[in-house]
Amino acid sequence: MKTVLLLFGGESTEHEVSVASAVNVSKAIDTKKFELVYVYIDNNGAWWHVAEVGRNLSTDAKELLPILGKGSFIDKAGETIHPDVILPILHGANGEDGSVQALGQLLHIPVVGCDMTSSAVAMNKFITKQIAIANKIRVVPFLVHYGADSLPDYAEVTEKLGKTLFVKPGNAGSSVGVHKVTSEQELNEALEDAHTYDDLVLIETAINARELEVAVLGNYPNIDVSKVSEIKPDREFYSFESKYDESSASEVVIPANISDEAAKELQLLAARMFHLIGGSGLSRVDFFLDKETQDIYLNEINTIPGFTNISVYPKAWENAGVSYVQLIERLITLALEK
Repeated sequence: MKTVLLLFGGESTEHEVSVASAVNVSKAIDTKKFELVYVYIDNNGAWWHVAEVGRNLSTDAKELLPILGKGSFIDKAGETIHPDVILPILHGANGEDGSVQALGQLLHIPVVGCDMTSSAVAMNKFITKQIAIANKIRVVPFLVHYGADSLPDYAEVTEKLGKTLFVKPGNAGSSVGVHKVTSEQELNEALEDAHTYDDLVLIETAINARELEVAVLGNYPNIDVSKVSEIKPDREFYSFESKYDESSASEVVIPANISDEAAKELQLLAARMFHLIGGSGLSRVDFFLDKETQDIYLNEINTIPGFTNISVYPKAWENAGVSYVQLIERLITLALEK
């Protein structure tokens, strides 16, 4: 029986999303095949050995420390834990950005999903775009703004990118800090907010597009892709609230109602981008499909997609006949194969 260290929580703004995802994952792991060890990362970044997935530390929680190069952890009570694999259900900074993956490498413990380099590349939307551009994969026109830069000239920005813009942090997920803007004041306010999440901020052309996603599963060269999913947000765009509010009426349509040619192109592009960043295990690759021109644009890659009740990644594989239980087992097996 393999020991799986289930890692959840984290320091990022997506802490609650991580916990919600981990609840589902813990229920889906076959405990006849895998022994589970629960580790909660609190908002300050401390790791805790806990009895179950949850948001609050119980009195028996013990702080956990890594033993580098030894494939193990030790808690403050002196108990040593030797996991066969780490399953990170983390989103955002210090979780999805390569940091935990690098720690796994130093510990000599396999980590489910992408490695340090591909995780860091995918987390940085600017670098992801540069890889796409270098390989002739279309992205929406954009500009980069850093925290130390002066505010951009609104007239120059709109001349290059159009009257309606999107502003988003360069290293964040779940649409945290994303704003749709149509005026100079809105742009300046959006930049100020986005910079609270990241020094690097993207300003993008807003296009009238459908939001399409493809789930990727496997280790190169054996990469599987799901059918194309379509997000139908209940608001102007797929914001954090549109994703996670209890009152959200956003829908996921699988498969998306698009032509066979478009679906095939999206699947090929998803597999290609996954390979270009050196991906392994899993990712969700997100695209825009322009409603007027039918042009396809790469939006971003998520190397640890959500596993909440409304998340697209597990839904896409369930549609393909892969149950939640089978999906988690496949992901663990892929990590051990690496």
